[in-house]
Amino acid sequence: IRARMGMEPADDAHLIQMLLIALVVFLVLFGVGALVAYFFRFVRARLYRVMPQRRANVLGLVIVILVLFVVTRDGLLDTAISVMDETYEAGQALFENAPPPPTLARIPGSAESLVGWEEMGQPGRDFVTGGPDAAAISAFTGKPALDPVRVYVGRADADTPKERADLALAELIRLGAFDRKVLVLVSPTGTGWMDPGSHDPLEYMHNGDIATVAVQYSYLQSPFALLFETRTGLDQASATISTIYDYWTTLPADQRPRLYIHGLSLGAWSSMYATTLFQLVNDPIDGAFWAGPPFPSEFWNNVQIARNEGTPWVLPKVGDGSLIRYSAPGEDDAGYADWGGMRIMFLQYPSDPIVFFDSLSALRPPVWMREPPGRGVSPYLRFMPVVTQFQLALDMALSTAAPAGYGHAYYAQDYIDPWIEVTAPEDWTTADTERLKAHCDNGFQRGCSNGKTTAE
Repeated sequence: IRARMGMEPADDAHLIQMLLIALVVFLVLFGVGALVAYFFRFVRARLYRVMPQRRANVLGLVIVILVLFVVTRDGLLDTAISVMDETYEAGQALFENAPPPPTLARIPGSAESLVGWEEMGQPGRDFVTGGPDAAAISAFTGKPALDPVRVYVGRADADTPKERADLALAELIRLGAFDRKVLVLVSPTGTGWMDPGSHDPLEYMHNGDIATVAVQYSYLQSPFALLFETRTGLDQASATISTIYDYWTTLPADQRPRLYIHGLSLGAWSSMYATTLFQLVNDPIDGAFWAGPPFPSEFWNNVQIARNEGTPWVLPKVGDGSLIRYSAPGEDDAGYADWGGMRIMFLQYPSDPIVFFDSLSALRPPVWMREPPGRGVSPYLRFMPVVTQFQLALDMALSTAAPAGYGHAYYAQDYIDPWIEVTAPEDWTTADTERLKAHCDNGFQRGCSNGKTTAE
């Protein structure tokens, strides 16, 4: 795997550490199993007093399963997570730990802003104060540029998804976002993080004549938010997209910005859920770009299943490519028809376990394991019942530790081509694309700005 991901071979197998970890995991799981078995015997013994043994065995099993489900999913654990999530000190430097607010009126969180600076949280503050400003964009393009509009509403800014969505819309209106050429509605990751590798290049492409808005729905890492806060992201994305889309449709078609939906990881799942294509028939958005969509995403799964015969699961082709396309490093768009009125693009790495995990892999090999291995996937991976699912689950836990361009580590250069396809920047050339990719390969870990937008 390391060789296929361009890494140096490992010097040490860490055999002792692996054995110790395996032993600890075994003891923990054995202990959990022993506790569950003891609980079952305890319940069954009580039922023996009032009913026949066979009936008591069945009822005891049902009771244990229900209790475990309630405790782990909808009971104590869910309550504990909600308490942690609503404790606003949850690693986000909220309130008294926040740095001084910006003084520029165009930055959310300033004195003129409708959005609270302290309540925004660190991911939001980093987003609204980061990225290229007009001077940086103009230096790159050689043309006069605008300061991009960035709006972010933190979870702590309002109590309900609808209230947060209304606040985001009001801030967009205050900043004149609907006078820009491009408006991007983004659903962030579970923690509220926004990948600068996606947003910085887009602002260069459109010479700053662009507005981007996002609303936070959780403080948890995406895998935990996916498992334990399934509804929060979906509800917030639905409220945000419907609120802003409804306002956008009231504007004259020739005087409003082009509207796009975007999301990475859990943000892709929630924004796909909230983008109901049937509601867009009369007044469609201009497009959508989803990166690293998690495997439960219903819309993504439907598209995957509808792929053209003979095209691989990890990089399919759908129809003639006039509505939906997939992007991947090193791939071209040969054989596609011209784009239609709405453009939908997916970016997914073949080695991304967040995308290609299969909940049924305990019983049968996933589709992609029956095909030649994709970029970054070991050719020695073989299906083993039960074992494969544990392997893929562990890969998910470590997916962001992969080098940039593999696993779930998406980075700027790979966002650029899809954004160009979806948003069609004016007067953009192949040479501009190469210059932007070089600019975004300037040593910065994320994004492609030579500095931050100043808050003063």
